[in-house]
Amino acid sequence: MSKNLFQDMVKVKAKNKANPVRPVKTPPNIQKNKSRYGLWFVALVSILFFLSALSYFFLQAEVTVNPKIKAVALSENLSASKDSDVDGLSFNLVVIGGEENKIIQANGQKDVATKATGTVMVYNALSSTPQALSVDTRLVGSNGKIYKTQSKTVVPGIGKNGIPGSVEVKIYASVAGAEYNSAPLDFTILGFKGTPKYSKIYARSKGDIKGGFVGKAPAVSAADQASAISDLKNALGAKLLQKAMDQIPKGFVLFKSATFLNTDSLNNQPDVSSAYNPDNSVTLTLKGTLDGILLDEQKLTKKIAADNIDKYDGSDVYIPNIRDLTFTLSNKDNASFADVKNINFNLKGAAKIVWRVDANSLRANLLGKSKKDFSQVLLEYPNIDSADLVVNPFWRMSLPDKSKDIKVIVNYPN
Repeated sequence: MSKNLFQDMVKVKAKNKANPVRPVKTPPNIQKNKSRYGLWFVALVSILFFLSALSYFFLQAEVTVNPKIKAVALSENLSASKDSDVDGLSFNLVVIGGEENKIIQANGQKDVATKATGTVMVYNALSSTPQALSVDTRLVGSNGKIYKTQSKTVVPGIGKNGIPGSVEVKIYASVAGAEYNSAPLDFTILGFKGTPKYSKIYARSKGDIKGGFVGKAPAVSAADQASAISDLKNALGAKLLQKAMDQIPKGFVLFKSATFLNTDSLNNQPDVSSAYNPDNSVTLTLKGTLDGILLDEQKLTKKIAADNIDKYDGSDVYIPNIRDLTFTLSNKDNASFADVKNINFNLKGAAKIVWRVDANSLRANLLGKSKKDFSQVLLEYPNIDSADLVVNPFWRMSLPDKSKDIKVIVNYPN
């Protein structure tokens, strides 16, 4: 029996070897689908990784801020001191001189006798003591002719630096006639002759001395001359105002209604000179100065804010239309700007007080913050009324961590 069993076992092994078990094969269409899904999965993961990396490198944010604004109706009485360093409002004066010409046609002829006029600088090289000169002080020109001062003046004494004191004064010829017209001259003071003052207190003209004439000249009616002088004042005032506005230092405000045109005069008449032309016309020249009151804009704005805002904390504010307010100087007609030290005035008009926003500080506080923390950051800025945040790409939940990638726009009113 043992032999038969062995033979059976051999037969079985031999049979199995002759008919081996073959593996089950996956159908080709199923295998192809699995490969395709795998590729799509890898592509999707790659795209997501690429977008994530791209959003990191191109992450940007834009913050649009609306500052706090308060509208007020002003009618404010204020005071200011000249060149004051103490707390409160201060003012400076701007003085600009000029002239304006106008040609008018004559309507006849008349006998004319006019005196030449000019301007001189009077110097005091005698001592540190000021020297007073009365009106009509006689000056002898280097041409031997006598001229007189138009007004009373005081010549300052020698300064601490040893430079002679000086003052500007207008002069006119003692006699009418063209022979008193001259190029610049040197002058001595006739009344000081024979005293030490004669050589130490002297004068030199600024520019030509002109306008002297005797003879027949084109005649202009009084009405035409008055109309021309009115036009000259308007033109000169506008020109000098524009010149003053162009020269205002940064940080100061010059109200249009805080400027005053003064036309120099002799015997209370406008300083108008006449030049007669060959074509029977007359050129009128009006000289004058524009006095203006300059106010420190920041101090003025904060004073207005303190008077019109409850519990104002001194924040940085400005008034966009501050130059449109109406300035009215008290006792304007009696003001002498040559020696005025204090002024009282009124400012009136509709104004907007606008709080300034520290955009750099806001940008720094937003770096790397989550979008959900945006409202919390804004609470630290009471100067902001409202703000909007836009982050690109939109799916990013945090803000950039570099200042250059956060743009802050403040919608200040014009």
